[in-house]
Amino acid sequence: MSRPRIVIVGAGFAGYRTARELSRKARGRAEITLLNPTDYFLYLPLLPQVAAGILEPRRVTVSLSGTLPRVRLVLGEADAVDLDGRTVHYTDPEGGGGTLDYDRLVLAAGSVNKLLPIPGVAEHAHGFRGLPEALYLRDHVTRQMELAAGADDPGTCAARCTFVVVGAGYTGTEVAAHGQLFTDAQVRGHPLREGMRPRWLLLDTAPRVLPELDEHLSRTADRTLRERGVEVRMETSVKEATPRGVLLTDGEFVETRTLVWCVGVRPDPLAESLGLPMERGRLLVDPQLRVPGRPEVFACGDAAAVPDLANPGQYTPMTAQHAWRQGRTAAHNVAASLGDGTSRPYAHRDLGFVVDLGGAKAAANPLNIPLSGVAAGAVTRGYHLAAMPGNRLRVAADWLLDSVLPRQAVQLGLVRSWSVPLDTASPELARVPGRPERGPDASARGLVQDRPAEEPAKNQPGGEPAKNQPGGEPAKNQPGGEPRQEPRPRQGTRPGHRPRPRQAPRPSSHPR
Repeated sequence: MSRPRIVIVGAGFAGYRTARELSRKARGRAEITLLNPTDYFLYLPLLPQVAAGILEPRRVTVSLSGTLPRVRLVLGEADAVDLDGRTVHYTDPEGGGGTLDYDRLVLAAGSVNKLLPIPGVAEHAHGFRGLPEALYLRDHVTRQMELAAGADDPGTCAARCTFVVVGAGYTGTEVAAHGQLFTDAQVRGHPLREGMRPRWLLLDTAPRVLPELDEHLSRTADRTLRERGVEVRMETSVKEATPRGVLLTDGEFVETRTLVWCVGVRPDPLAESLGLPMERGRLLVDPQLRVPGRPEVFACGDAAAVPDLANPGQYTPMTAQHAWRQGRTAAHNVAASLGDGTSRPYAHRDLGFVVDLGGAKAAANPLNIPLSGVAAGAVTRGYHLAAMPGNRLRVAADWLLDSVLPRQAVQLGLVRSWSVPLDTASPELARVPGRPERGPDASARGLVQDRPAEEPAKNQPGGEPAKNQPGGEPAKNQPGGEPRQEPRPRQGTRPGHRPRPRQAPRPSSHPR
């Protein structure tokens, strides 16, 4: 008798936890396949520390093959799901295609950057959902500070050392907090013009920082940011983005070369392509995480609208905590559907939240006990070490070194601006120049390129400016010294399949 085939799409918090729990439960009695674009699980909450130079990139990544015994890893992105035929079609990193058959399917595709119809944002802003974006931001901020220190014109200096972060949820708040400390440290080594210092702005249309959390955490974060000099502007956002800066909704134009987009997330477009009942872009599931009418299909994490049993009529927010816990429930219920145990609904109890504000500062309310300052910082770091499924000693070692040694502010130049567009369905992957589009309609759309995949376009030589641009100066349509971009494929385009329809903007949701 053949073993049942279980396919898990996505290795974020929900998908990774599902695979890990199923691996323990099945113990070889089922064939478990994990489909993911990368060979690692990304511990997203520590990504701001990568951008700020505290942690090395591999510290926040956990090897899938090294930590998931008895799970087959397939590298690729799911393009389409044939629900009647019980198959998943995917495209591998080199443009080839493949198909996976399943008896049970777990959809945990996660989320991508949420876009809003604001002129210039898709062209000039960058998100913060994946490791390539964090590496790009670290290089970009370092470059702007170095260029500002050497600039003769005061206006250019001020623009280069001004950084605008949109979105005061978890991600935006932590990026602004760590970013301010990072640039202040660089100024000590490379002083700016007299009277100038790095300027960070945190914007949000909400009335307060961290609007989704309780007021204690919000007040603590707001106070810490303002004490450091971050300009916190609530009920304010971007009206238009240009190569030279951003026009705010209050009418002020801020000259800057850096716009970080952290307004929230939306479900991966794969969920919408299935033609199943949706709730604001998320697949509707029952409390057991099953898709109604499809008992062999389960969904969890950001891609699923899971009923919140603690708040009837509502759905659980798109957070890492919920995704992690839902992964465990999904694994249990998949096993139960195969005859191992009985199914159970997803239920949770709020254990509190932690917000890392950089240095020794944090805001936390474990078990609803309000903490701030050093005590909150210790609880926050302890929580992250306990929650990480690997690399704990390496992370702790980097924290220790950061506390006694100055940070290394250098540009590695590994990720360029055009490699991490905001308008993408794959924030976990950096765009590779010259990679052909292999869909059946790619030639008609002019997307097939005849250059070898390893060679960049002639006007994009791997991080060098375009030939008609002075060395070190930005191309006219690109802030921050980045080469001019070629036209981008439509949102959701991946090698090997037709683009998915653009997801309509959703109201702001939890950034993790």
